[in-house]
Amino acid sequence: MAAAAPLVVNGAVKMANTSQAYLESGKVRETKALITELCRHFYTQGWVSGTGGSITIKVHDDSIPKPQQLIVMSPSGVQKERMMEEDMYVLSPNGSVLCEPLAKPYPNKPPKCSDCGPLFLKAYEMRNAGAVIHSHGMESCLVTMINPSSKEFRITHMEMIKGIQGHGYYDELVVPIIENTAHERELTDSLAEAIKAYPKTTAVLVRNHGIYIWGDSWISAKTQAECYHYLFDAAIKLHQLGLDWSTPTHGPIRKSIGVLGSLHPTKASAKEGSVASNGGIGPSRRCIVLDIEGTTTPISFVSDVLFPYARDNVGRHLDITYNTAETQDDIKLLRAQVEEDLRNGVAGAVPIPHDDAGKEEVIAALVTNVEAMIKADRKITSLKQLQGHIWRTGFQHNELEAIVYDDVPEALEKWNALGIKVYIYSSGSRLAQRLLFGNTNHGDLRNFLCGFFDTTVGNKKEMKSYIEITESLGVDNPSEILFVTDVYQEATAAKAAGLEVIISVRPGNGPLPENNEFRTVKSFADI
Repeated sequence: MAAAAPLVVNGAVKMANTSQAYLESGKVRETKALITELCRHFYTQGWVSGTGGSITIKVHDDSIPKPQQLIVMSPSGVQKERMMEEDMYVLSPNGSVLCEPLAKPYPNKPPKCSDCGPLFLKAYEMRNAGAVIHSHGMESCLVTMINPSSKEFRITHMEMIKGIQGHGYYDELVVPIIENTAHERELTDSLAEAIKAYPKTTAVLVRNHGIYIWGDSWISAKTQAECYHYLFDAAIKLHQLGLDWSTPTHGPIRKSIGVLGSLHPTKASAKEGSVASNGGIGPSRRCIVLDIEGTTTPISFVSDVLFPYARDNVGRHLDITYNTAETQDDIKLLRAQVEEDLRNGVAGAVPIPHDDAGKEEVIAALVTNVEAMIKADRKITSLKQLQGHIWRTGFQHNELEAIVYDDVPEALEKWNALGIKVYIYSSGSRLAQRLLFGNTNHGDLRNFLCGFFDTTVGNKKEMKSYIEITESLGVDNPSEILFVTDVYQEATAAKAAGLEVIISVRPGNGPLPENNEFRTVKSFADI
């Protein structure tokens, strides 16, 4: 049952009788007990020593929507490893205190609601979190002090990145850093700004202080907290070894090129510029984002090899993997897309029967729709996701080998050595991108890549997609990103978002408008 709203009487919060029963219910008690257990564990990790740090968890109740669930929070000024269930505060969704602990005799301090409360509420409000952890772990402090002017922590190509929601091994993890204040509640606005500015983050670092981490459940928050602290510790140790944790190779720290503003040991002032290959001063460039088709890879490989392989093998793939969770998710996405296509009168769309019609009937309809989507070169997530899974089988069975232009590997290696981060942005799924660059005619090139973007950030011909990428990369200025593509409309959208743009002119690419304003190159060696 849902808890009744708190009654405010003479400034104090009183609970209706019906709510008091819920406050003493098993679900609330279980959550209190869980926090005491977690605090003891976190104390052994050094995250909540000296009564510092805090944990808050929503009372999970399937009968109540998450935004309306009660919040249990550890108190301030209490030895975290000695806390008991009765030491906990219970808050309403809007932060009102519904239940507070009784005072204990000397030498215990009177109970106090944590100063972190407003910050926890921001994570609940802005990210619909299920739990938030505030750690004072030494690693989370030191990692913000290596570069005192940094606004971000960045790391890539570390296994534990996979434990952070929405990230894989080849992705770059970016954590915003905000400045500390004398009182934690004064951090609320800057934390909210960081959450808004970094839509993919699940944590915010506070310089010289600690970190706030959230997840959709206590398990997710705890898992990510452990991964974040591991990555911070790794970065500190790599720094001590003179190695750069933010590049794919984790090679020696370089000091000749870069931009201040991100926690990256190779950065120098953007105003100083970077040394160009010809000995002159070129524009500072922190990141390069590459298109695939017609830029790194011949259009003919995509159109004559990859697409036909997916089209010819979709039926076989669905038949073999039909009962797997992955394929059922693919089918669910395709159903939703086809239903939308039928409402909009899209050519080639045919109804997909319900599962009770039988596996063969469902697969036949799916094949018909997928063939039509491929023929129309649809840039839609449902198709790209399925294609990625089909191509994965092809690469695993050595039935496919990706083609990249001969100048691509050398350029990737050169940019990587200069400390320039390289990303891919393609209409193909992130899985498909990883497969392509992991299985090329020049070997596995993924070590030179920091991350992958697909159409989940938006259509490649829309300006807002490049704004999303800019925010994800966390640069101070969009012009610090170079985007290379063969498509004029994509170039126009990226330029409108403030990115530097170069158009790739390769054999078989489509014609460009005459007298367009973009620089063109025929080889990455010219960049």
